[in-house]
Amino acid sequence: MSTATALRDFLRSRRARLHPRDVGLPDGGRPRRVAGLRREEIAELADVSVDYYTRMEQGRVRNASPAVLDALARALRLDPEETRHLHRIARPPAGRATARPGAARPQQVRPMLRTLLASLEGLPSLVMGRRMEVLAWNRAASALLGDFDAMAPAERNIARMTFLRPGSRTLYADWEACARGNVAYLGMEAGRRPDDPELAALIGELAMRSQEFRTWWAEHPVQDKTSGTKGFQHPVVGRLELTYETLRAADDPSQALITYAPEPGSPSADALRLLLSWTAPERAPAPAAAPAARPR
Repeated sequence: MSTATALRDFLRSRRARLHPRDVGLPDGGRPRRVAGLRREEIAELADVSVDYYTRMEQGRVRNASPAVLDALARALRLDPEETRHLHRIARPPAGRATARPGAARPQQVRPMLRTLLASLEGLPSLVMGRRMEVLAWNRAASALLGDFDAMAPAERNIARMTFLRPGSRTLYADWEACARGNVAYLGMEAGRRPDDPELAALIGELAMRSQEFRTWWAEHPVQDKTSGTKGFQHPVVGRLELTYETLRAADDPSQALITYAPEPGSPSADALRLLLSWTAPERAPAPAAAPAARPR
């Protein structure tokens, strides 16, 4: 997860996905020995020397200027999230200390997020940490996604549940899109925290245990979790179409409150009410939180 390796692999993957016609260059009519554009073509499009771009792709350029990185982003047709990722891995913060096991404190759920979670009793909601771990949840989230109380703490992780938990492939109506989104989110987080040993361990575990994860990780996708619509095929109430929204505090983006909601008056709203009544205990518990983790 070194930044030099991340930069090399990211640039190569984005160069390989482009064709001359995508960027207005002549094809030349001859078969290409490698997929995508050549280094000299990217260098020409970004107005840098071939030697400079080659050294950058090899991870041998330190702190390239923002203007050069923006020019490369345009040449490689990067989207805004990919452009931010390029800046992060090409210009790592100076003097950043290498993370040591036990150096990071366990995350504690922010009080305001806990308050918001308590107010969303009828909507599946959870607080996700920096490595996609589920830090807190409400009863509706357990009813929709799985009984978090019955899971071991290490199992309460969105990516691990998606790829390794039995039943996830049938729970999500479009499992592949959901799983690819998780890979892209971990790719973004790896760019933000290349020295995080527990994030590296999670990525390594998923790569070892899932062929799909290995294949998609090799594409080096990056994408944040923001908002959208997700379909579920729940074993109790059948199909639900829910809109999700991700909220983060401006001063602490490492925790996210994710909430799922149906369109009012829709069949999904009726199905969610049925699900909550089906799973309701005699007295609904307060929003749960993961027990304190060992120091990291």
